[in-house]
Amino acid sequence: MDERPTLDDIRRAPKVLLHDHLDGGVRPSTIVELASESGYEELPSADPDGLRTWFTEASNSGSLERYLETFSHTVGVMQTTEALARVAYECAEDLAEDGVVYAEVRYAPELHTRTGLSLDAVVEAVLDGFARGGRDHGIKIGALVTAMRHQARSMEIAELAVRYRDAGVVGFDIAGAEAGYPPTRHLDAFEYLQRENAHFTIHAGEGFGLPSIWQAIQWCGADRLGHGVRIIDDITEREGPDPRLGRLAAYVRDKRIPLEMCPTSNIQTGAAKSIAEHPIGLLRRLGFRVTVNTDNRLMSGTTLSEEMAKLTEAFGYGWDDLQWFTVNAMKSSFAPFTERLELINGVIKPGFARLKWHRA
Repeated sequence: MDERPTLDDIRRAPKVLLHDHLDGGVRPSTIVELASESGYEELPSADPDGLRTWFTEASNSGSLERYLETFSHTVGVMQTTEALARVAYECAEDLAEDGVVYAEVRYAPELHTRTGLSLDAVVEAVLDGFARGGRDHGIKIGALVTAMRHQARSMEIAELAVRYRDAGVVGFDIAGAEAGYPPTRHLDAFEYLQRENAHFTIHAGEGFGLPSIWQAIQWCGADRLGHGVRIIDDITEREGPDPRLGRLAAYVRDKRIPLEMCPTSNIQTGAAKSIAEHPIGLLRRLGFRVTVNTDNRLMSGTTLSEEMAKLTEAFGYGWDDLQWFTVNAMKSSFAPFTERLELINGVIKPGFARLKWHRA
């Protein structure tokens, strides 16, 4: 009897999501409605189904330029407090429907100020949407405020993260093209966050290799790595029974530095060739602190349940593996320690136990 979890089974499991972009998960129908309300006239299609198809094709085109173009449309309609609060609320609703019990969702406040909103107004609108969505749908969402690594506003955004950390912002991030924009360009922001005892993750090891990961950890002090896929470059003899870890890979594993991996997105951006060849398989086998994430649910046409189902199919994972990924994520979250323990022991482990018992 095959006890491998099905997609429907996985949807019922209590899951944890650490790497999800707010502007990468907007409903196509919402984009169309917000465009009509705001007078945004640049959508490639005014039909929600046609727009969804366009996003999928653009994201899988192999063209980075076309992939990045997709975000111009989601960000383009997220320029009012009402729009931001709605998108955040719907994000909470969609994640809860997929069985996510805790999520950290990131966005760059500086991208939502084109019509005159202040950074504070942007943050407050998103927090309002998350709070209402969380109450209505039984999910806890913490916000990560992101600075764009090619801009020079990281200190402002870091101060924003600290200013709102008691109101729902759980941490800070930098995102954008890695090549040519190393994390050390924002060292002052990271040093400020460390002085303020604040949490932060850094996009590293996705579009650029080991130097990006090394700088994020050793210079900037990242708590987690956004993606971190290219840590595989520091592991040799991968096909043998005893893969050899380089100094950096060994350090990442020894220090239990969480890797926020997003399998489908990693394939779209060229960081991995296929699900079956994704580094997550080897890294899980070697005991790295790996987590499974969605990155951009709209662009990748995915959910967290679907990401886990793909890994189950590719690597033969069972309930114990999926629980391992989930506990990893909850342990690695920026939620308070007591909240992490309550969710692990009171929700996640009992939830997986019920599913395993039901399938037994």
